[in-house]
Amino acid sequence: MIVNQANLSGIYNSFSTVFNQAFDQAPSQWPLVAMEVPTSAKTVDYKWLGDYPMMREWIGDRVIKDLSGFKYEITNKAFESTIELDRDDVEYDQIGVYTPVIQGLAQAAKAHPDILVFGLLAAGFATLCYDGQYYFDTDHPVGDGTASNDGGGSGAPWFLLDLRRAIKPVILQINKRPEFVRQDKPEDESVFMRKKFRYGVDDRKNVGFGLWQIAYGSKDTLDATNYAAARAAMMGYTKDDGVTKLGIVPTHLVYGPTNESAARTLIVNERNAAGASNPWYKTVEPALVPWLA
Repeated sequence: MIVNQANLSGIYNSFSTVFNQAFDQAPSQWPLVAMEVPTSAKTVDYKWLGDYPMMREWIGDRVIKDLSGFKYEITNKAFESTIELDRDDVEYDQIGVYTPVIQGLAQAAKAHPDILVFGLLAAGFATLCYDGQYYFDTDHPVGDGTASNDGGGSGAPWFLLDLRRAIKPVILQINKRPEFVRQDKPEDESVFMRKKFRYGVDDRKNVGFGLWQIAYGSKDTLDATNYAAARAAMMGYTKDDGVTKLGIVPTHLVYGPTNESAARTLIVNERNAAGASNPWYKTVEPALVPWLA
């Protein structure tokens, strides 16, 4: 193949089609636990998380909550992945051998939000959220007291989540969606000096925590006793008045491969090992996440 701009543009268009098809077909789990927040700003302050949205009887003036004491910012980060194509392969018309590599670029770009979102969820036992506490903590301030969404332990983490709401446990802030780009002009430095054409993908995004009240994390054994305690804790969460329930009802159990057997025993199997009826059967939806391995 003659190396000229027309043929190089054709290669890029072909690669771009392969990239877009592979990207669209690649699976993604992050939408289950994260809400997407598009933004044109580099940094966004989510201090509004400090006012859990609930209605009240309107008597007298509206009650306006002061959020000046809250500050929770998420700053976008830039990410990229790049490959090189040898000029000799172009001249020998060996472009097809790069198709799996381009598909790999697309799949990596599609999977990266999963890696960020579930990586943050797993790090929630030692990462701060909007109230200045770890996301999974034993003493989140609630009115004059505290509440816990941390089950303790030191093993593989599992998470009980209420995913019915618009606000999710994790925020995926997106500033720039994945873009397939090229550096393939014959006069480019990489081509002239090393006969390498470059193709890549880049985007800008970051993750942060949403409401802690809709998530319960534990590293203790995933069994009926700890599962029941987690459910009870979540359904007992209240507003700052310490009385008004938030109406939390867990809908999903999120876990990694290490806890798959325990999760199936707990909520997937209709009967326990002794053959008795399982009271926790299908009380939540199971969500096996390989990124929590």
